[in-house]
Amino acid sequence: MRHAARRGLADLLLAALSLLAILTAPTVVEAAGPERGAVFGEGGTPLIFRSTTDMTIIRPVLERFVERNPDLAVHYEQWASNALFDNSRAACEGEGGGDPADAVLSSAVQHMVWLVNAACGSPYVSANTAALPEARRWRDELWGITEEPAVIIYNTGAIRGQDVPRSRFALLDMMRTQPDLLRGRIATYDLAESGLGYLFAHSDSLEATSFGALLEGFARTEAVATCCSSEIIRDVAEGKFLIAYNVLGSYVTERRSPEVGVVMPEDYTLVLSRAYMIPRQARQKEAAARLLDFLLSPEARKILTKIGLVAHMDPAETGLPLSARRAIALSPSLLVAMDRHRRDRLLSLWEGAFVPPFRP
Repeated sequence: MRHAARRGLADLLLAALSLLAILTAPTVVEAAGPERGAVFGEGGTPLIFRSTTDMTIIRPVLERFVERNPDLAVHYEQWASNALFDNSRAACEGEGGGDPADAVLSSAVQHMVWLVNAACGSPYVSANTAALPEARRWRDELWGITEEPAVIIYNTGAIRGQDVPRSRFALLDMMRTQPDLLRGRIATYDLAESGLGYLFAHSDSLEATSFGALLEGFARTEAVATCCSSEIIRDVAEGKFLIAYNVLGSYVTERRSPEVGVVMPEDYTLVLSRAYMIPRQARQKEAAARLLDFLLSPEARKILTKIGLVAHMDPAETGLPLSARRAIALSPSLLVAMDRHRRDRLLSLWEGAFVPPFRP
Protein backbone atom coordinates (compact mmCIF):
# COMPACT_ATOMS: atom_id res chain seq x y z
CA MET A 1 0.00 0.00 0.00
CA ARG A 2 2.80 2.41 0.86
CA HIS A 3 4.51 1.82 -2.49
CA ALA A 4 1.23 2.35 -4.32
CA ALA A 5 0.65 5.56 -2.41
CA ARG A 6 4.12 6.79 -3.30
CA ARG A 7 3.54 5.99 -6.96
CA GLY A 8 0.21 7.77 -6.86
CA LEU A 9 1.80 10.84 -5.31
CA ALA A 10 4.59 10.80 -7.92
CA ASP A 11 2.01 10.59 -10.74
CA LEU A 12 0.07 13.51 -9.28
CA LEU A 13 3.27 15.57 -8.97
CA LEU A 14 4.26 14.84 -12.59
CA ALA A 15 0.77 15.76 -13.79
CA ALA A 16 0.89 19.03 -11.85
CA LEU A 17 4.33 19.90 -13.22
CA SER A 18 3.21 19.08 -16.76
CA LEU A 19 0.12 21.27 -16.46
CA LEU A 20 2.17 24.09 -14.93
CA ALA A 21 4.72 23.92 -17.75
CA ILE A 22 2.00 23.97 -20.42
CA LEU A 23 0.12 26.88 -18.85
CA THR A 24 3.20 29.00 -18.19
CA ALA A 25 5.51 28.03 -21.06
CA PRO A 26 7.32 30.79 -22.93
CA THR A 27 5.45 32.33 -25.82
CA VAL A 28 6.55 30.97 -29.18
CA VAL A 29 8.13 33.58 -31.42
CA GLU A 30 9.00 33.31 -35.07
CA ALA A 31 12.13 31.19 -35.00
CA ALA A 32 15.39 32.55 -36.29
CA GLY A 33 17.40 30.43 -38.67
CA PRO A 34 20.54 28.40 -38.09
CA GLU A 35 23.83 30.16 -37.42
CA ARG A 36 25.91 27.73 -39.47
CA GLY A 37 25.40 24.66 -41.58
CA ALA A 38 27.18 21.95 -43.56
CA VAL A 39 26.48 18.65 -45.29
CA PHE A 40 28.42 15.54 -44.25
CA GLY A 41 28.37 12.59 -46.63
CA GLU A 42 27.03 12.10 -50.13
CA GLY A 43 24.34 9.48 -49.58
CA GLY A 44 20.92 9.64 -51.16
CA THR A 45 18.99 9.86 -47.87
CA PRO A 46 19.12 13.28 -46.21
CA LEU A 47 19.15 13.46 -42.39
CA ILE A 48 18.36 16.92 -41.00
CA PHE A 49 20.25 17.28 -37.71
CA ARG A 50 19.74 20.49 -35.69
CA SER A 51 21.95 21.15 -32.68
CA THR A 52 23.40 23.82 -30.41
CA THR A 53 26.81 22.14 -30.63
CA ASP A 54 29.54 24.10 -32.38
CA MET A 55 30.03 22.54 -35.80
CA THR A 56 33.82 22.64 -35.51
CA ILE A 57 33.59 20.50 -32.36
CA ILE A 58 31.12 17.88 -33.55
CA ARG A 59 32.59 17.54 -37.07
CA PRO A 60 34.82 14.47 -36.32
CA VAL A 61 31.84 12.51 -34.99
CA LEU A 62 29.67 13.25 -38.01
CA GLU A 63 32.48 12.48 -40.43
CA ARG A 64 32.94 9.05 -38.86
CA PHE A 65 29.18 8.43 -38.80
CA VAL A 66 28.75 9.01 -42.55
CA GLU A 67 31.77 6.79 -43.22
CA ARG A 68 29.86 4.03 -41.42
CA ASN A 69 26.58 4.96 -43.12
CA PRO A 70 27.37 5.87 -46.75
CA ASP A 71 23.69 5.87 -47.72
CA LEU A 72 23.14 9.01 -45.61
CA ALA A 73 23.92 12.70 -46.02
CA VAL A 74 23.77 14.56 -42.69
CA HIS A 75 22.54 18.13 -43.12
CA TYR A 76 23.93 19.69 -39.96
CA GLU A 77 22.49 22.99 -38.68
CA GLN A 78 23.99 24.87 -35.73
CA TRP A 79 21.38 26.88 -33.80
CA ALA A 80 21.30 29.12 -30.74
CA SER A 81 19.47 27.29 -27.96
CA ASN A 82 16.44 29.59 -27.63
CA ALA A 83 15.95 29.75 -31.39
CA LEU A 84 16.22 25.95 -31.64
CA PHE A 85 13.53 25.54 -29.00
CA ASP A 86 11.22 27.98 -30.80
CA ASN A 87 11.80 26.18 -34.10
CA SER A 88 11.25 22.70 -32.62
CA ARG A 89 8.10 23.73 -30.80
CA ALA A 90 6.64 25.48 -33.84
CA ALA A 91 7.35 22.43 -36.02
CA CYS A 92 5.75 20.16 -33.42
CA GLU A 93 2.64 22.29 -33.17
CA GLY A 94 2.35 22.89 -36.93
CA GLU A 95 2.75 26.65 -36.60
CA GLY A 96 4.71 27.30 -39.77
CA GLY A 97 8.08 26.39 -38.31
CA GLY A 98 9.29 24.96 -41.59
CA ASP A 99 10.50 21.44 -42.22
CA PRO A 100 10.86 19.42 -39.02
CA ALA A 101 14.28 18.11 -38.09
CA ASP A 102 15.02 14.41 -38.08
CA ALA A 103 17.16 14.74 -34.94
CA VAL A 104 17.67 17.51 -32.37
CA LEU A 105 20.54 17.80 -29.89
CA SER A 106 20.54 20.66 -27.37
CA SER A 107 22.55 21.79 -24.35
CA ALA A 108 19.44 23.58 -23.01
CA VAL A 109 18.04 20.30 -21.73
CA GLN A 110 15.11 21.97 -19.96
CA HIS A 111 13.79 22.84 -23.43
CA MET A 112 14.11 19.22 -24.51
CA VAL A 113 12.25 17.88 -21.47
CA TRP A 114 9.46 20.36 -22.21
CA LEU A 115 9.27 19.21 -25.84
CA VAL A 116 9.09 15.54 -24.92
CA ASN A 117 6.49 16.29 -22.26
CA ALA A 118 4.45 18.09 -24.95
CA ALA A 119 4.45 14.89 -27.09
CA CYS A 120 6.96 16.25 -29.62
CA GLY A 121 9.30 13.24 -29.47
CA SER A 122 9.34 9.70 -30.85
CA PRO A 123 10.15 6.63 -28.75
CA TYR A 124 13.08 4.37 -29.49
CA VAL A 125 14.74 1.55 -27.55
CA SER A 126 18.00 -0.26 -28.26
CA ALA A 127 20.74 -1.94 -26.26
CA ASN A 128 22.69 1.33 -26.25
CA THR A 129 19.80 3.47 -25.01
CA ALA A 130 18.82 0.90 -22.38
CA ALA A 131 22.39 0.92 -21.03
CA LEU A 132 22.23 4.63 -20.20
CA PRO A 133 21.91 5.56 -16.53
CA GLU A 134 18.47 6.73 -15.46
CA ALA A 135 19.59 10.36 -15.22
CA ARG A 136 20.44 10.34 -18.94
CA ARG A 137 17.22 8.98 -20.43
CA TRP A 138 13.55 9.82 -20.05
CA ARG A 139 10.48 8.09 -21.44
CA ASP A 140 12.64 6.38 -24.07
CA GLU A 141 12.23 9.64 -26.02
CA LEU A 142 15.11 11.73 -24.67
CA TRP A 143 18.71 10.63 -24.26
CA GLY A 144 21.79 12.27 -22.74
CA ILE A 145 24.76 11.99 -25.11
CA THR A 146 27.61 13.90 -23.48
CA GLU A 147 29.15 14.53 -20.05
CA GLU A 148 30.34 18.13 -19.72
CA PRO A 149 31.17 20.03 -16.52
CA ALA A 150 30.38 23.68 -15.87
CA VAL A 151 33.75 25.16 -14.91
CA ILE A 152 35.43 28.34 -13.72
CA ILE A 153 38.15 29.53 -16.08
CA TYR A 154 40.83 32.14 -15.43
CA ASN A 155 43.70 33.97 -17.10
CA THR A 156 46.87 32.16 -16.03
CA GLY A 157 49.06 35.21 -16.53
CA ALA A 158 47.08 37.30 -14.04
CA ILE A 159 45.90 34.69 -11.50
CA ARG A 160 48.27 32.08 -10.11
CA GLY A 161 48.88 29.70 -7.23
CA GLN A 162 46.81 30.30 -4.12
CA ASP A 163 44.82 33.06 -5.85
CA VAL A 164 43.12 30.56 -8.19
CA PRO A 165 39.49 30.23 -6.97
CA ARG A 166 38.88 26.49 -6.65
CA SER A 167 35.37 26.81 -5.22
CA ARG A 168 32.52 29.31 -5.20
CA PHE A 169 33.49 30.30 -1.68
CA ALA A 170 37.03 31.07 -2.82
CA LEU A 171 35.60 33.14 -5.69
CA LEU A 172 33.44 35.04 -3.21
CA ASP A 173 36.48 35.75 -1.04
CA MET A 174 38.40 36.97 -4.06
CA MET A 175 35.60 39.32 -5.08
CA ARG A 176 35.49 40.73 -1.53
CA THR A 177 39.24 41.18 -1.11
CA GLN A 178 40.30 42.14 -4.65
CA PRO A 179 37.39 44.13 -6.11
CA ASP A 180 39.64 46.57 -7.97
CA LEU A 181 41.48 43.77 -9.77
CA LEU A 182 38.24 42.08 -10.82
CA ARG A 183 36.04 45.10 -11.57
CA GLY A 184 34.53 44.61 -15.02
CA ARG A 185 36.72 41.55 -15.59
CA ILE A 186 34.46 38.65 -14.55
CA ALA A 187 32.23 37.18 -17.25
CA THR A 188 29.41 34.67 -17.48
CA TYR A 189 26.49 33.87 -19.79
CA ASP A 190 23.68 36.30 -20.54
CA LEU A 191 20.67 34.40 -19.19
CA ALA A 192 18.19 36.20 -21.42
CA GLU A 193 20.03 35.02 -24.53
CA SER A 194 21.47 31.66 -23.48
CA GLY A 195 19.27 28.70 -22.60
CA LEU A 196 22.36 26.92 -21.28
CA GLY A 197 23.32 29.88 -19.11
CA TYR A 198 19.80 30.02 -17.72
CA LEU A 199 19.88 26.28 -16.97
CA PHE A 200 23.16 26.60 -15.02
CA ALA A 201 21.88 29.61 -13.06
CA HIS A 202 18.61 27.81 -12.29
CA SER A 203 20.56 24.77 -11.09
CA ASP A 204 22.81 26.99 -8.97
CA SER A 205 19.81 28.66 -7.39
CA LEU A 206 18.54 25.25 -6.23
CA GLU A 207 21.91 23.85 -5.21
CA ALA A 208 24.08 26.58 -3.81
CA THR A 209 23.74 28.30 -0.47
CA SER A 210 26.21 30.74 -2.01
CA PHE A 211 23.92 31.80 -4.88
CA GLY A 212 22.70 35.05 -3.33
CA ALA A 213 26.21 35.98 -2.25
CA LEU A 214 27.50 35.31 -5.77
CA LEU A 215 24.95 37.72 -7.21
CA GLU A 216 26.04 40.34 -4.69
CA GLY A 217 29.68 39.74 -5.58
CA PHE A 218 28.97 40.01 -9.31
CA ALA A 219 27.17 43.30 -8.71
CA ARG A 220 30.01 44.64 -6.54
CA THR A 221 32.66 43.84 -9.15
CA GLU A 222 30.50 44.96 -12.12
CA ALA A 223 30.68 41.54 -13.74
CA VAL A 224 29.63 41.19 -17.38
CA ALA A 225 26.89 38.89 -18.69
CA THR A 226 27.61 38.21 -22.32
CA CYS A 227 27.59 35.73 -25.19
CA CYS A 228 28.96 33.24 -26.08
CA SER A 229 31.27 30.40 -24.97
CA SER A 230 33.88 30.92 -27.69
CA GLU A 231 33.99 34.69 -27.18
CA ILE A 232 34.22 34.37 -23.38
CA ILE A 233 37.09 31.88 -23.61
CA ARG A 234 38.91 34.05 -26.17
CA ASP A 235 38.52 37.14 -23.98
CA VAL A 236 39.87 35.30 -20.92
CA ALA A 237 42.88 34.13 -22.97
CA GLU A 238 43.52 37.70 -24.13
CA GLY A 239 43.12 39.16 -20.63
CA LYS A 240 39.98 41.22 -21.27
CA PHE A 241 38.35 39.07 -18.59
CA LEU A 242 40.35 37.47 -15.79
CA ILE A 243 37.68 34.99 -14.66
CA ALA A 244 34.62 33.44 -16.28
CA TYR A 245 31.99 31.56 -14.28
CA ASN A 246 29.92 28.51 -15.32
CA VAL A 247 31.54 28.08 -18.74
CA LEU A 248 30.88 24.75 -20.45
CA GLY A 249 34.08 22.77 -20.10
CA SER A 250 33.92 21.12 -23.53
CA TYR A 251 34.39 24.44 -25.30
CA VAL A 252 37.40 25.21 -23.13
CA THR A 253 38.94 21.86 -24.10
CA GLU A 254 38.39 22.51 -27.82
CA ARG A 255 39.91 26.00 -27.61
CA ARG A 256 42.44 25.26 -24.86
CA SER A 257 45.42 27.58 -24.63
CA PRO A 258 48.11 27.97 -21.96
CA GLU A 259 46.60 31.35 -21.07
CA VAL A 260 43.38 29.71 -19.85
CA GLY A 261 43.25 27.71 -16.62
CA VAL A 262 40.31 25.49 -15.70
CA VAL A 263 38.74 24.70 -12.33
CA MET A 264 36.02 22.17 -11.55
CA PRO A 265 34.61 23.82 -8.39
CA GLU A 266 35.33 21.73 -5.30
CA ASP A 267 32.08 22.60 -3.53
CA TYR A 268 30.12 21.08 -6.43
CA THR A 269 30.43 20.85 -10.20
CA LEU A 270 27.37 20.76 -12.42
CA VAL A 271 27.59 18.11 -15.16
CA LEU A 272 25.48 18.54 -18.29
CA SER A 273 24.48 15.81 -20.73
CA ARG A 274 23.26 17.23 -24.06
CA ALA A 275 19.83 15.84 -24.85
CA TYR A 276 18.97 14.09 -28.13
CA MET A 277 15.41 13.78 -29.44
CA ILE A 278 13.87 12.28 -32.57
CA PRO A 279 10.94 14.60 -33.35
CA ARG A 280 7.52 13.06 -33.84
CA GLN A 281 7.31 14.61 -37.32
CA ALA A 282 10.79 13.43 -38.42
CA ARG A 283 10.84 12.05 -41.95
CA GLN A 284 13.94 9.89 -41.38
CA LYS A 285 13.33 8.31 -37.98
CA GLU A 286 15.27 5.14 -38.78
CA ALA A 287 18.32 7.18 -39.83
CA ALA A 288 17.98 9.36 -36.72
CA ALA A 289 17.90 6.19 -34.59
CA ARG A 290 21.10 5.01 -36.31
CA LEU A 291 22.77 8.31 -35.45
CA LEU A 292 21.62 7.98 -31.83
CA ASP A 293 23.02 4.47 -31.51
CA PHE A 294 26.28 5.58 -33.07
CA LEU A 295 26.61 8.53 -30.66
CA LEU A 296 26.17 6.10 -27.76
CA SER A 297 28.60 3.50 -29.16
CA PRO A 298 32.10 2.89 -27.74
CA GLU A 299 33.63 4.13 -31.01
CA ALA A 300 31.81 7.47 -30.86
CA ARG A 301 32.45 7.82 -27.14
CA LYS A 302 36.20 7.69 -27.80
CA ILE A 303 35.82 10.52 -30.30
CA LEU A 304 33.56 12.49 -27.94
CA THR A 305 36.14 12.11 -25.19
CA LYS A 306 38.95 13.27 -27.47
CA ILE A 307 37.06 16.42 -28.49
CA GLY A 308 35.96 17.16 -24.93
CA LEU A 309 32.24 16.36 -25.09
CA VAL A 310 32.81 13.50 -22.65
CA ALA A 311 35.00 14.88 -19.89
CA HIS A 312 37.74 13.08 -17.99
CA MET A 313 36.25 13.17 -14.49
CA ASP A 314 38.16 10.41 -12.73
CA PRO A 315 38.72 11.67 -9.15
CA ALA A 316 42.31 10.41 -9.35
CA GLU A 317 42.91 12.73 -12.32
CA THR A 318 40.80 15.75 -11.42
CA GLY A 319 40.89 15.69 -7.61
CA LEU A 320 37.11 16.21 -7.68
CA PRO A 321 35.35 13.60 -5.51
CA LEU A 322 32.27 11.84 -6.85
CA SER A 323 30.24 13.48 -4.08
CA ALA A 324 30.94 16.89 -5.66
CA ARG A 325 29.47 15.92 -9.04
CA ARG A 326 25.94 17.19 -9.68
CA ALA A 327 24.50 15.63 -12.81
CA ILE A 328 21.63 17.61 -14.33
CA ALA A 329 19.15 14.78 -14.75
CA LEU A 330 16.77 14.52 -17.70
CA SER A 331 13.62 14.40 -15.62
CA PRO A 332 10.28 16.17 -15.03
CA SER A 333 11.95 18.36 -12.40
CA LEU A 334 13.35 20.44 -15.27
CA LEU A 335 9.82 21.50 -16.15
CA VAL A 336 10.02 23.82 -13.16
CA ALA A 337 12.81 25.70 -14.93
CA MET A 338 10.34 26.42 -17.74
CA ASP A 339 7.80 28.08 -15.46
CA ARG A 340 7.40 31.64 -16.76
CA HIS A 341 7.08 33.24 -13.32
CA ARG A 342 10.15 31.44 -11.97
CA ARG A 343 12.12 32.41 -15.08
CA ASP A 344 11.05 36.06 -14.83
CA ARG A 345 12.05 36.19 -11.17
CA LEU A 346 15.47 34.65 -11.80
CA LEU A 347 16.12 36.96 -14.76
CA SER A 348 15.15 39.96 -12.62
CA LEU A 349 17.58 38.95 -9.88
CA TRP A 350 20.30 38.23 -12.42
CA GLU A 351 19.91 41.46 -14.37
CA GLY A 352 19.93 43.38 -11.11
CA ALA A 353 23.35 41.94 -10.35
CA PHE A 354 24.71 42.93 -13.76
CA VAL A 355 23.76 46.61 -13.80
CA PRO A 356 25.96 48.24 -14.92
CA PRO A 357 26.74 46.77 -17.35
CA PHE A 358 24.37 43.87 -18.00
CA ARG A 359 25.24 43.66 -21.69
CA PRO A 360 28.48 45.11 -23.02
